[in-house]
Amino acid sequence: MTSSEASLHGRVALVTGASRGIGLAAAGALRDRGARVVVTSRDEERAKEAARQLGDNVEGFGAHATDEDAARACVEHVVESYGRLDILVNNAGTNPAYGPIIDQGHARFAKTMDVNLWAPILWTSLAVKAWMGEHGGAIINTASIGGLSVAKDVGIYHVSKAALIHLTKHLALELGPKVRVNAIAPGVVRTRLAEALWQENEEAITGATPLGRIGEPEDIGEAVAFLAGEGARWITGETLVVDGGQLVGSGPL
Repeated sequence: MTSSEASLHGRVALVTGASRGIGLAAAGALRDRGARVVVTSRDEERAKEAARQLGDNVEGFGAHATDEDAARACVEHVVESYGRLDILVNNAGTNPAYGPIIDQGHARFAKTMDVNLWAPILWTSLAVKAWMGEHGGAIINTASIGGLSVAKDVGIYHVSKAALIHLTKHLALELGPKVRVNAIAPGVVRTRLAEALWQENEEAITGATPLGRIGEPEDIGEAVAFLAGEGARWITGETLVVDGGQLVGSGPL
């Protein structure tokens, strides 16, 4: 990849759910390539703290992923403040429904689907109508290898991510050629959301991962930056697995 293909100078990016973990790393990777970045969190102070942590050319904005009014205000703020919106990373996610599927109540199911599936639809719609539909752009959805596999006790989460992977294809079809839409599918990564998977099982997961370690948020951030840039200009509707080989190694997911 040439330096011009890697550069995001002059671009403006919006990353949801970016106060920590993968979202924070994605925002950092985009910033490192020259983009101006707005990061969101449901807690405004956490969003601002993330921006302070990342430094120059990053701004924090408080907006819960499923709050339509807050999401609209955020997108409008980005376009009014920076004059454009080139990159949207739908990263906000949740997993409150742990355990057998048939033991989950509707409230946990609905919360999982609202955050993991509806929010990407909402933010994509707002970004396309505010800027990308006319000027073009790149959208990256944070899915999971759970959307490509099955495992005990995380079925609702896996179903939401499988649906997000399929949604990515539909949006790529509907929004092309102006807007590219892709997804990333991280494996087990050292984040707070995934603590239940790795905290007491790191040795077993590492042993089942061909590349010999669990992931770090920065591993995923680099993949996001690639899909956002010109090096991925002829890629849309795809899901990039970033898992150190965990799927092929049949590691515990």
